[in-house]
Amino acid sequence: MAGFWGRRRREEQEALAAQDADLARQAQTSLVSADERIRVTTDELTFAELELGVEPTEDLRKALVAVRTHLAEAFHLHQLNHDEIPDTPEELRTRNARIVQLCEWAEDLLDDRTHALAEPIARARRAPEIIAGVRADAERLRARLPQARETVARLAARYAADALTQIDANPSHAEQLLGFAEHSASVSERRREAGQREQANLALEAATEAARRAATLIDAVETFEVEALRAESTLSAIAEDSRQDLVVARTAPQVPAVTAAMAELDAALHALPAAGVNTDPFTLLTRLREANGALDDAIAAAHERAAHPIPPLDHVRHAIDDADRQLSVTRDVIAGHRGWIGADARTRLAEAERIRVDLDRYLGTSASAATMIDEDHREQALAMARRVGFLANEGLQLAQRDIDASRPQVGPGQFGPNAGWGGGRRDGGSGLNGILGGFVIGSLLGDIFDG
Repeated sequence: MAGFWGRRRREEQEALAAQDADLARQAQTSLVSADERIRVTTDELTFAELELGVEPTEDLRKALVAVRTHLAEAFHLHQLNHDEIPDTPEELRTRNARIVQLCEWAEDLLDDRTHALAEPIARARRAPEIIAGVRADAERLRARLPQARETVARLAARYAADALTQIDANPSHAEQLLGFAEHSASVSERRREAGQREQANLALEAATEAARRAATLIDAVETFEVEALRAESTLSAIAEDSRQDLVVARTAPQVPAVTAAMAELDAALHALPAAGVNTDPFTLLTRLREANGALDDAIAAAHERAAHPIPPLDHVRHAIDDADRQLSVTRDVIAGHRGWIGADARTRLAEAERIRVDLDRYLGTSASAATMIDEDHREQALAMARRVGFLANEGLQLAQRDIDASRPQVGPGQFGPNAGWGGGRRDGGSGLNGILGGFVIGSLLGDIFDG
């Protein structure tokens, strides 16, 4: 047995030594890789500054400073592993793990920073190509400006001025943007020739953005014409549906909400202009849709209310009064027999009282003092009042059960729980007092329940 355990321990030590050797090799490889990465990235930073300028490459420069600082720590740890002072396996293992961690962090950080610069550098190197594209786009878009102006004029003859506010100035704004794009492209060329790469790149970005916005404005003019025609077609269809909806609505319950929604939809239909009049189809369509939807909602609510009628105010008031009466009875019985009442009855009373307080909060006033309860609150108020009454009544029944269980049990020919006048006492009193108390309490509770 001793030989078995000795062999197993040697195997474990050999396995751990092999792992330590692998970790040491990984630490050395990581050091070489991270150091070489710093050298390569330093060269890349130089090229990036030539392409982009100093400010856009600031993050990469700071990352290199941080990486050099932490890699210096890694080299120091590696030096400690090979100095003349003997080290324990645990010390070597800890240092090598730290070296690997520092090197991996360094390479990850440099990867992140160089990746962020890859696209700007590629765009800067393609600057001549991009500038040529901006100028070509500007020329093509300028050729579309006369057509855009003609489209706006044609739309002005058909639609109201309010409808055209979103596109009537688009051609002139687009022309200004195209001029700015061409000017910015020229500035970018001059700055790049002068070696001012950062300013050149900013001007190039401004040129491409201006050309893109100009194209969007011109496209919006053509899109508006198509969307306006679609809105007119949709408006006609919805108007016809709305007229039929008004006919159907007359068969729905004529509650105030339905009547008001019908009046609003009818007004929206009468607001539709006659043929040949300049209109704003978008505004008219929005109003008609909203009025139509409001009528649908009002009719649905009316049918729902018809299926679940609003409780009369008298019913709600009676339910609240009945809940208060049952609460009062239960509260008095429990208060008068505190030593006999268990947890169940007390819990029902507490829950009933809590819901009664919530009822006052729901109505915004004392429910017992409220003279009017609006229709929107009656159904919930009735449910809460009934719940209070149910819990109070249940609490009273449980209290009666507890009282009955606590009464002295009197047999034939006896005056107490034990034979004889002094046969037993309850709560410090004589058996006769307990009997008389039980008779009186039983009579009172009988009167309450009979009532």
